[in-house]
Amino acid sequence: MENISIRNGTAAIEMNKVLKNTYLLLSATLVFSAFMAWTSVALGFPPMGIWMTLIGVYGLMFAVHKTADSALGLVFVFAFTGFLGFTLGPIVGHFAATAPQTLMTALGGTGLIFFALSGYVLVTRKDMSFMGGMLTAGAVVLLVLMLASFFIQVPAMQLALSALFMLFSSGMILYQTSEIIHGGETNYIRATVTLFVSLYNIFLSLLRLLSVFSGDD
Repeated sequence: MENISIRNGTAAIEMNKVLKNTYLLLSATLVFSAFMAWTSVALGFPPMGIWMTLIGVYGLMFAVHKTADSALGLVFVFAFTGFLGFTLGPIVGHFAATAPQTLMTALGGTGLIFFALSGYVLVTRKDMSFMGGMLTAGAVVLLVLMLASFFIQVPAMQLALSALFMLFSSGMILYQTSEIIHGGETNYIRATVTLFVSLYNIFLSLLRLLSVFSGDD
């Protein structure tokens, strides 16, 4: 019984360490990403091409996961999140100039969604591992629909994609937070990237939906 108590105590300490490091790194990357977005706006950079964006995003994401167990992983985390922030600059600049209320609502809504979902898991300690299979299937469906949207330019499909991305990313926040507190995820760099991408997708999807329904699009 004493050995079991020691192991449980050690596991709890490790979990708290991963959770703390994840939230600290997530906060730092959000600030850095916002700075890069502001830099992009200030320099007047035009929207980046879709293929260049995809190469940059997936190339840096691959680098993050390959180096997540070393100090170099921190460098690639900031490179990845900074790149996403920079590509977001033209969109943020557009809404800041034309629809600042919509922009602020999307930012506030994103923060509220994150704190509500992560807070729910942290308070209830509910195990969300059952969502793993559903999220994998959802990722495949979203990828297929996203590729289809490049060739089928239908506004209704774009709105449906935004709504589905919000649901999927919300599920990822629940799942990733649960994985951290139950020991399924012990690497705070990978956990940070997952949560950051989820927040990024929720913000963009919410901004898109709000702009359409408010007539700002």
